Amino acid sequence: MNTVTVKEKIEKMFDIFQTNFGYKNKFAIPKLVKIVVNTGTGSTKDKKKIEIVQDRLSKILGQKTAAKEAKKSIASFKLREGDVVGYSATLRGHQMYNFLDKLINIAIPRMRDFQGISRGSIDAMGNLTIGIKEHTIFPEVADEDLKDVFGFSITIVTTSKIPKETEAFFEQIGIPFVKK
Repeated sequence: MNTVTVKEKIEKMFDIFQTNFGYKNKFAIPKLVKIVVNTGTGSTKDKKKIEIVQDRLSKILGQKTAAKEAKKSIASFKLREGDVVGYSATLRGHQMYNFLDKLINIAIPRMRDFQGISRGSIDAMGNLTIGIKEHTIFPEVADEDLKDVFGFSITIVTTSKIPKETEAFFEQIGIPFVKK
């Protein structure tokens, strides 16, 4: 298989940014900082389901996730302060690039009825947030585990602050946007 990784694409990006945006220094072009993955478990008391979510998300990401606890009690939701309501993980370095390669080349093509990621998902700070409805698009999840399907959000954080440059950066690394 002769695919180019995201890290290799980023390293070769200077020429494109030099001609299109006038950069003179390769250290000034946008870079990936981190990828933040969040999922919610709701106010469920089912400890087994919470453990399943944590286990599957850890398999997908390749690192352990941190439990997010409720900050205050809400009686109408039967939620108590300190209950686990979600999980979060921050990927950096080698794991970040591996996860992004897996997301772009394996997971996104397996999504049902996928038309592309909206360009409106890029915020003013230069970050891209993608919502995944089913975790089953990742190859680490076995087919017999399909009864407890959950979704999560992926935020890709960059150093870019200009919207046009951010969009060009994500297009160059291979994010499949909706056709204009």
